[in-house]
Amino acid sequence: MAKPEDIIKVDLIGTAIALEVFRDYIGNGGAGLVISSQAGHMIPFAADFEKQLAQVPADELSDLAEIKAVDNSGYAYGMAKRANIVRVQHEAILWGDKGARINTVSPGIIITPLARHELQAQPESYARMIEASATGRTGTPDEVARAGEFLLSDDSSFITGTDLLIDGGVMAAIKAGRYQLGM
Repeated sequence: MAKPEDIIKVDLIGTAIALEVFRDYIGNGGAGLVISSQAGHMIPFAADFEKQLAQVPADELSDLAEIKAVDNSGYAYGMAKRANIVRVQHEAILWGDKGARINTVSPGIIITPLARHELQAQPESYARMIEASATGRTGTPDEVARAGEFLLSDDSSFITGTDLLIDGGVMAAIKAGRYQLGM
């Protein structure tokens, strides 16, 4: 995994900048999609900090004390992905004023080259997570793509500001007590 400061720059601030820029150009009937992660559902943050993640201008995010204090890559990633989710929820109102929609998708363990590398680094932990999930398997890039295609289509014209969790039921397993983080 990358250094915490790089994760913050790319996954958190970079996404916030992109959302601000695209908001200026999106038109009536437009739709946007941000890729977040199930990691954005795994770390609880205080409501006031989530509000800051959602609303502070992109060029001021790095000034937040909570962001300056991040020194762990996993925590930085979870924070960045949570920021993506709450920022899109806020942006949905602004995009809606222009007749446009925006959503996030939060994939879980999707088999890609990066995921294979992560799985090899912590095979026991990921195996337990997959086994505890509702589906008992990993996802595919095609499954994420089809979900994104739906959210960008007119078939989802009443869906905005929503995060679609595509994790095979991992978060359900955590909430049901079937899997505990850090096991």
